[in-house]
Amino acid sequence: MAIKKKTSKKQSKGFRKYIFWFWGLFLTGVLGVVLVFLLASWGAFGKMPDLRQLEDPDTNQASEIVSSDGKTLGKFYLRENRTPIKFEDLPANLVNALIATEDERFYEHSGIDGRGTLRAFAFLGSKGGASTITQQLARQLFVGVRSNNKFDAITQKIKEWVIAVRLERNYTKEEIVTMYFNTYDFGNLAVGIRSASRIYFGKEPKDLTMEESAMLVGMFQNSSLYNPRRNVEGVTNRRNIVLFQMYKNEFITKEVKDSLQAIPVTLNYNPESHNYGIATYFRGYLQQYMKDWIKNNPKEDGEKYDLYLDGLKIYTTIDSRMQTYAEEAVRDHMIDLQNEFDVQNTPERNKTTPFLKLTKDEVTHTLNVAMVRSERWRHMMYDLGKSKEEIKASFHKEKEMTVFSWDGEIDTIMTPYDSIRYYKKFLRTGMMSMEPQTGHVKAWVGGINYKHFKFDMVKQGTRQVGSTFKPFVYASAVDQLHYAPCYEVPDVQHCIPANKYGNLKAWCPDNSNNEFSGEMMSLSAALANSVNSVTATLMDQIGPGPVVDLAHRMGITSEIPEYPSIALGTPDVTVYEMVGAYGTFANKGVYVEPVVVTRIEDKNGAVLYEYKPNTRDVLSPDVAYTMLEMMKGVVKHGSGGRLRHTTMGYRQDYKEVMTGYPYGFTNPIAGKTGTTQNQSDGWFMGIVPNLVTGVWVGGENRSIHFRSITYGQGAAMALPIWGLYMKKCYANEELGVSKEDFEKPEEMNIDLTCGGRVPDETVPEGDTPPEEMPKDDGFDTDF
Repeated sequence: MAIKKKTSKKQSKGFRKYIFWFWGLFLTGVLGVVLVFLLASWGAFGKMPDLRQLEDPDTNQASEIVSSDGKTLGKFYLRENRTPIKFEDLPANLVNALIATEDERFYEHSGIDGRGTLRAFAFLGSKGGASTITQQLARQLFVGVRSNNKFDAITQKIKEWVIAVRLERNYTKEEIVTMYFNTYDFGNLAVGIRSASRIYFGKEPKDLTMEESAMLVGMFQNSSLYNPRRNVEGVTNRRNIVLFQMYKNEFITKEVKDSLQAIPVTLNYNPESHNYGIATYFRGYLQQYMKDWIKNNPKEDGEKYDLYLDGLKIYTTIDSRMQTYAEEAVRDHMIDLQNEFDVQNTPERNKTTPFLKLTKDEVTHTLNVAMVRSERWRHMMYDLGKSKEEIKASFHKEKEMTVFSWDGEIDTIMTPYDSIRYYKKFLRTGMMSMEPQTGHVKAWVGGINYKHFKFDMVKQGTRQVGSTFKPFVYASAVDQLHYAPCYEVPDVQHCIPANKYGNLKAWCPDNSNNEFSGEMMSLSAALANSVNSVTATLMDQIGPGPVVDLAHRMGITSEIPEYPSIALGTPDVTVYEMVGAYGTFANKGVYVEPVVVTRIEDKNGAVLYEYKPNTRDVLSPDVAYTMLEMMKGVVKHGSGGRLRHTTMGYRQDYKEVMTGYPYGFTNPIAGKTGTTQNQSDGWFMGIVPNLVTGVWVGGENRSIHFRSITYGQGAAMALPIWGLYMKKCYANEELGVSKEDFEKPEEMNIDLTCGGRVPDETVPEGDTPPEEMPKDDGFDTDF
């Protein structure tokens, strides 16, 4: 018995030893894990985010441009096109797809999934990893791409665990899910779920369908591999796995899963780069506007805002619907106009196409000037340090390039020098639409294609305004000479002697048809038909000074020389200035400076800027109303009369159908067309009570123009864009564009009853006199 007791004591001692070692190892392991976590949190394995960073993760956010009707027009960003959204903006099917696929026990753990971690260790990851959504978020926000070095990868994993636990302590599950969706890079410049939803499907996240949500969640595994633009088959298979996971976790039924898996992946791809999308020219202008604002409006700590990283929200006056209508109107008309221009300027018809009335030497000089002014020349000279000879030689070497056409981009091979001439042939345009009572700019189209033609013809480009300048002359006569619309002037050639107003030569402008009736003509009839003789008479009676002063007070900031010839539109002015000035007529004589930004907020919604209108009284209400009544005659009886037409026209010379003027407007419209010397510029300014719109069309160089006034006048080049745009605006009654007449002031001190001649036949407007026409733009360059 004693022997047995001794054996039992030995066994008991041995058992206690094993227990001791077990608990020792266990506690050592626990302490080791705790120590590792502590070391990680103390930064032993690399810098860790502090609590302030966890409360406000340092994610770069794109600044968002918002239209007046609440749509996103575009964003400003460098590399990351990210615009965060709130959890309530995420549809349930999107969240469910994420949970089912990435972290089934998301709502059960506190950042680390114990079961998943043990499974990953036991099977070495062959049956799935252990990264929770919170850990993946930690990696995206603070850790970065997994290292290929095993030691570094292990320390990164430890940091993920530590940060994940901290995230769980600081945020709710809903906030973690939201951050995860807001930070992931879905490729194709789509960072965050909102950008991905808009870019791949053209809609907001809340409008995603079940299968669209599944596709986007499927991209979380590897957005580069599962790129829907390049790997449709792989994306479809991955999406179907997500749908299976949703079925497995009882978010959807088998029937729903089977039906959705059978649907092909269909994209509505809308790239959000600076070259694409809506209002590209406006966004280009706004970018510089914001940079100027940032210079003068620092943060409270003195640092400057970063337009590309600070997530500013810029509320603009642009209406996305009206902007779309404007861009469609420009495209529809410019395609037809360009086709006609090309027919008239084939090499067989014009040896120096697309230039007219230039010698071959002048064409060469014009192209050389464009070459020196090009971005390619600037880059090679200043960035690469190439010599002039090297640069010129490179312009004559063929290379692959993609060029613009109205039928879509063309991949071709040509020399950069030939591409300059190719691009010169395209007619350009500028268009702006503004609410005159508020100055709010509703639409802005600075050209035909922002990617290939960056120069903005709304704000940057100044061109001769032709007869659209005449209302400033007539307004001066009504305001200062107290003339009524029925005041009559003889239609005879009127000469202003040399040196009377600083003009070196006598100025004796012809009418556009080189004829003078010799009869008395009312101011209304003269303005309606743009009669140069009457305008010259008025200019002589008023003098250039008061006309220039009025134009400046109405918002024209461009230089206007005080010469008599300005009466016929020799000054170079922007579309932006002209629309603002014409808004004075519609706003009862009060000029309101055009405005494009109403409010700026930071990423937290704090208001940084709110617009205050800049206005000034320029004309009395009765003078402004009188001018509107006179300009209504342009549409009733003059060169704008085709806005009343309802029929299509035909081109008789080539027997081909051309676009007519099927507008059929019956509501009151005030307007003015304008055409400059040789049909180089075509203008139309159109006014209804609550909308003023200006349109310019022409070539890049003044030597690029139509041969005759048939197609080259403002009524044919610019007016159709206005007509197409307004038809679309009127078709959308939600816009509230007025069809009513202009409001008449209570006190009218001007007699509007005119007995003057108003011919029924439309007469083309007058041209800029040749002696005032500058030569084709160019400069002396040592070639």
